[in-house]
Amino acid sequence: MSSSTRVHTTDHAAEPDRSPFPLGATPTSSGTRFAVHAPQCDRLQVCLIDEDGHEHRVDLPDRTFGIWHGTVPEIGPGRRYGYRAHGPWRPRDGLRTNPHKILLDPWGRQVTGTDLHNDPADAVRLLAYDDDPFGSISTVDSLGYTPLSVVTPGLPFDAAQHRKPRTPWENTVIYELHVGSFTAAHPGVPTVLRGTYLGLAHPAVVGHLVHLGVTAVELLPVHAFVTEPPVLSRGMRNHWGYSTASFFAPHPGYAATPGNEIAEFRTMVAALHDAGIEVILDVVFNHTCEWSVAGPSLSWRGLDAPGYYLLDDNGHDIDLTGCGNTVDSTSPIAVRMVCDSLRYWTTQMGVDGFRFDLASALGRPGGGAFDARAALFTAITTDPVLTDCKLIAEPWDATAQGYQLGRFGVQWSEWNDRYRDATRRFWARNSGVREIASRLTGSEDLYRRHERQPWMSINYVTAHDGFTVVDAVSFSHKHNEANGEEGRDGSDHNESVNHGVEGATDDPAIIAARARHVRALLATLLLSTGTPMLLAGDEFGHSQGGNNNAYCVPAGTPVSEAWPLDWEHADQQHIEFVRSLLELRRRVPVLRQRRFFEGRARTVGYPDLVWFGSDGIELQDADWHDDDRHTLQAWLDGSELGTVTQAGIPLLDSSGLFVLHAGDATAVTLASPEWYHGDIRCVFDSSARGGRPVDSAVYRVGSSFSLTGPTVLVFRTAN
Repeated sequence: MSSSTRVHTTDHAAEPDRSPFPLGATPTSSGTRFAVHAPQCDRLQVCLIDEDGHEHRVDLPDRTFGIWHGTVPEIGPGRRYGYRAHGPWRPRDGLRTNPHKILLDPWGRQVTGTDLHNDPADAVRLLAYDDDPFGSISTVDSLGYTPLSVVTPGLPFDAAQHRKPRTPWENTVIYELHVGSFTAAHPGVPTVLRGTYLGLAHPAVVGHLVHLGVTAVELLPVHAFVTEPPVLSRGMRNHWGYSTASFFAPHPGYAATPGNEIAEFRTMVAALHDAGIEVILDVVFNHTCEWSVAGPSLSWRGLDAPGYYLLDDNGHDIDLTGCGNTVDSTSPIAVRMVCDSLRYWTTQMGVDGFRFDLASALGRPGGGAFDARAALFTAITTDPVLTDCKLIAEPWDATAQGYQLGRFGVQWSEWNDRYRDATRRFWARNSGVREIASRLTGSEDLYRRHERQPWMSINYVTAHDGFTVVDAVSFSHKHNEANGEEGRDGSDHNESVNHGVEGATDDPAIIAARARHVRALLATLLLSTGTPMLLAGDEFGHSQGGNNNAYCVPAGTPVSEAWPLDWEHADQQHIEFVRSLLELRRRVPVLRQRRFFEGRARTVGYPDLVWFGSDGIELQDADWHDDDRHTLQAWLDGSELGTVTQAGIPLLDSSGLFVLHAGDATAVTLASPEWYHGDIRCVFDSSARGGRPVDSAVYRVGSSFSLTGPTVLVFRTAN
């Protein structure tokens, strides 16, 4: 259908406004006010789409600060719209204005039609050029083949009714999940709610999270997204959502009722808050779904590519993300967009914090060296609303120069991949005790340099990006054939083992060895100083069959079949194991303290941390460089932290012994600190399926006992 048969004439006229702000579509008493940044354009039309798909074009009359704006009378919430930009086509200068392409509002609060057609002929309609990205302009109209924005009312989050939990960082336990996959096969959730925001809000789901003891959920991207061209070309669709089409709109695919995603998202947040659980969003501000200059023109590129993207002198995208383009985080309009988005999700949607995907790319002006005080970081950390949020950086991008672990500012926590690798290496017996000791105690070697605190290390052994914990002990290499990239995707650096058989087995000895290995990994994670992050499903043994990059599924796959968590075969005893670990963490303050260990005598006269070997003798400098050591004992003293009651849970005396043994069967002599001469009692044993020690007898420090394999033990002073 040609554009001439779609376009209706209209009596609507845009009324001029004095101010270009706020950006986006804002309903007023007389209509809807539209404002869009497009400084290079000669003319900007808002295109109003009827229910039957016909288009009404209205010119925006005013241009202020490069923003086109005006009010269209009698237009209210629920109306679909887009923009058509008229202006120069100079792709070598980055200018790709094409009025034949209808564009999403970068500030739009709701998006409809995010499932792009997979037919190559349809995909061509979204391109702004004919055959060459730097050649002639395309005159093919994209209306009907591209997502549209929707006018929405402003609905401030009711903070009085749904008070945010405001969990202190040192008490935070993060649980990373995918909204769709998490409840797609949950037997306690009604079928119509599975894989949705309301599914995550269901009492059966919230009850599980509360039972475990997690304090925050970190949601894989819920910004509206579309599948990127290379994935579409393989007949697949993006599942994880790291391909953003709108930084303000919740993804419509997770709504139980089409078009109700905003209300349902807010309901989900309120339900989690009522249970004391914070909501952290994984946000992808480093790139967009438009891919490279050869990709579709859906929004930003057609309005102001030089303002939104890093471009080289020839108009090509500078790609620091591995996703075709990089957002220019030094550009004023990009900084405004990111900060406006963050404030919107915080103030109107109720979100408590954000994890910034490939955050290093946002701190490299012009694509050059990293600067922790880059424009966007400064804007975020000086904003009076955003400084009250939890801010988490993924401290790398797709380039070697982008790896910046430990170099972000003092208000940022960071994903600590060195914690993941060191913990996996230790329990795979591929390293000694030197690095695991640093990771256990908050990674001071990485974070102390900027006077940061141990909870700024987000500790994890698994994440969405990689193996599940069961797969990390069942596969020696990735099995990503289902992704359609011939195994090229996903990391080859996994620090994984298979215990003698690749993948599933019915050998009871291997099954038992893998389970014991998993318990040691999770016990280390949940008892380490720092902020632990648990991957959804790891608490009950979920597997992805060795796929360490489960980001896509075949096009047309329903939510119920897109990497659903296997709740049906959940290991209930393992769930109780994880729950007991988190309860122990809550009850022992020294495991979640706000400062790094000193390792020397304090006011009470005892060192707060001393390391011992398997023989019970304090480690000396040379011992740390012995890679054949696989047993480590840590005597912790937290007597200064007190034993007051927290949230109704009586805290335990923090003095005690922490033992990690990654070796084979051997005898271990309990550490015998010269300043302590009493007895200790084992309160946790990872070799037991439920974590409860089989033998709860009292031990005298300096006595010996035998261990049969990988084990984490926790002893408390018995007097």
